[in-house]
Amino acid sequence: MRLLFIRHGEPDYEHDTVTERGKREAELLTERLVKEKIDGVFISPLGRAQATARPYLEASGMQGETCPWLQEFPVRVLNPETGKMQRVWDFLPSVIEKYPALYSAEGWLKVPFIRGTEAPALYGEVCRELDALLERYGYHRRGMFYEAVAPNTKTLVFFCHLGITGVMLSHLFSQSPVAILQSFAGVPTCVTEVVTEEREEGLASFRARWVGDISHLYKAGQAPSFYSSGYCEVFTDQSMRH
Repeated sequence: MRLLFIRHGEPDYEHDTVTERGKREAELLTERLVKEKIDGVFISPLGRAQATARPYLEASGMQGETCPWLQEFPVRVLNPETGKMQRVWDFLPSVIEKYPALYSAEGWLKVPFIRGTEAPALYGEVCRELDALLERYGYHRRGMFYEAVAPNTKTLVFFCHLGITGVMLSHLFSQSPVAILQSFAGVPTCVTEVVTEEREEGLASFRARWVGDISHLYKAGQAPSFYSSGYCEVFTDQSMRH
């Protein structure tokens, strides 16, 4: 089985949709996707994801399934170093050094400033919903891996967001989402491909073939949007986020 996780186009947060540039990105993405044999489409309920999926659905004639649990992971936590509320990732290196359990697959939910929030419950909900969907397509979660009850080569597409993608990948890989989201960024309409590997009969694991691919933009000569969730390459560069 193959899973394609797609980040929405350049967002217009004020109007809960995408910008004109985002619409162009979605069109280029559609040109790429219509060449694929896709067996299922799942979409975040948020406007920017819906707007990104729409051109593909119209061009392919497929029906998408809107899944509330695919919305951007909403949890905010109180950063103990800054005293400010923030997402459950994008911590400064000094915070990671002080709380190394953030990079632990099981330990990150036990970190003091995460444990008492809604993060454990919502993370568990997303994991259960993803597993329920995969079971519909023949893969049953067992411990860290999946029983290949009805192994197949179908392709499922998820139109969603960078944060929730990291959360889902962390479950598929049995890793901490903090570690994944601290280490990877993805520009609008980037595609992350994950496939099953059944190296032992009846037992499947997942592996990423590529992360954050935007070859559909490069092919058209379209520069990627700046919304990449990245930060300054060097500290003295004040033109980038710190």
